[in-house]
Amino acid sequence: MKLKKIILMAIKGDKNIRRRLKEALSISEPTLYRLLTQNDDDLTKAAALQVIREELKLEDSEILEENSEEPAKIQS
Repeated sequence: MKLKKIILMAIKGDKNIRRRLKEALSISEPTLYRLLTQNDDDLTKAAALQVIREELKLEDSEILEENSEEPAKIQS
């Protein structure tokens, strides 16, 4: 799962969210920058999502992208 681009932008622009994410994930500023740039799956860990929910007052459906990829079909 990935975060919506608008959520990534909101995090990049808010020092408080970034601070809380760094604390929740026990990471440094450069690591958080890398996670945001790559829209890394670590940003969808329970601790990170809790911070994002609390700070932005949003539900998971408003935070996470819909997975548009269909699973590979098994051919018989």
